[in-house]
Amino acid sequence: MPKRLFRKYLPSPDRLKGHKSLSFLGGVLSDPNLWHINRHSLAGAAFIGVFTGLLPIPLQMGLAALLAVRFHCNLPLSVVLVWISNPVTYVPIFYFTYRIGAWMLGMTPSPPHGINVAWFVEQLVPLWAGSLVCALIAGFTSYLAVKLFWRLAVVRSWHLRARRRRQQRRNSR
Repeated sequence: MPKRLFRKYLPSPDRLKGHKSLSFLGGVLSDPNLWHINRHSLAGAAFIGVFTGLLPIPLQMGLAALLAVRFHCNLPLSVVLVWISNPVTYVPIFYFTYRIGAWMLGMTPSPPHGINVAWFVEQLVPLWAGSLVCALIAGFTSYLAVKLFWRLAVVRSWHLRARRRRQQRRNSR
């Protein structure tokens, strides 16, 4: 059951192979292990996609694809989950991570008196610190959520199968 659900919503291998931003991977995309749908592959992909999606860097999809290839995780899910940060969500996500980083470092977020390069570089430290912490926490949470969802779906499937067998035994008597 979980396989069907994930297969339904994930993009097809052919669609991802044709994506311009992933063309640098070339023949690596032919590896069938990158397309497997199992709890280990999907949980790792969830971690990778959410983690890279919360980093304030360009080319997040490329990094997620490289990490998925390196750690043999589901490539489509890794790449799709990067889009939790997108042009609509960048500002709220990175403002939140900046505030977390400033709090962790004991800095008071202050509006600039004048925006210059020195002020901007100074703001990168709390942004990166907060982004790394939030990315690790959110990535690990998504990893556990996929594992838990998969386990619950398997247990539910077992119970449904057992109920059907009991029903069939009752009907055959």
